Amino acid sequence: MAKGPTLLLERAFVGGPVCGVDEAGRGPWAGPVSAAAVILHENPRKVPKGLDDSKKLSAKAREALELEIKEKAVAWGVGFASVSEIASLNILHATGLAMRRAIEALAVRPAFALVDGNYRFDLPCEVTTVVGGDGKSKSIAAASILAKVARDRLMTEMDQLYPGYGFASHKGYNAPSHIEALVSLGPCEIHRLAWRPVKLVLAGKDPRLEGDLQDELPFGEA
Repeated sequence: MAKGPTLLLERAFVGGPVCGVDEAGRGPWAGPVSAAAVILHENPRKVPKGLDDSKKLSAKAREALELEIKEKAVAWGVGFASVSEIASLNILHATGLAMRRAIEALAVRPAFALVDGNYRFDLPCEVTTVVGGDGKSKSIAAASILAKVARDRLMTEMDQLYPGYGFASHKGYNAPSHIEALVSLGPCEIHRLAWRPVKLVLAGKDPRLEGDLQDELPFGEA
């Protein structure tokens, strides 16, 4: 049976608080990238039950856990990098900026950060990368939930500012309704202009006729 995230990685560190860090929104065609940092309590009884990779949880479960994480965590922080920052920095470095902002928003300064993935971002504390971390570390799982819920909430607000694109439902990701709106309305201010589907529309092409359109990084992005 597959085992869910634990606190084993966190307990391997001595010398200061450990935060888990994760992002949401690297792949969408619109909206900012978000990140969160969470320092969980050392006492397992004070750690919310049911923490897991945000993608494995329903929206309702994520929203309930968000409240519990914020109530029980030693500290938590959320940060964003805007569409313009993504354009100027590229998505990788914009993600690092959002993570830095999330850590800097913590009420308690961490000595170590467990970061989901394999890229060692330049953050305000010592970094350990964990591939598949949101399924291994409870603090990374908690961060994945906060980052996801925060971004989803913002994209729902963007639906009011930019009606017709369906941001409240697809949150800027690949969806038939999103492609249809892109083609009929053209990109809006929060679309990532370097992303392939958006770039195709800007070039007068219909993305639906251009093959696979999974949520992806823009042309030439590593």
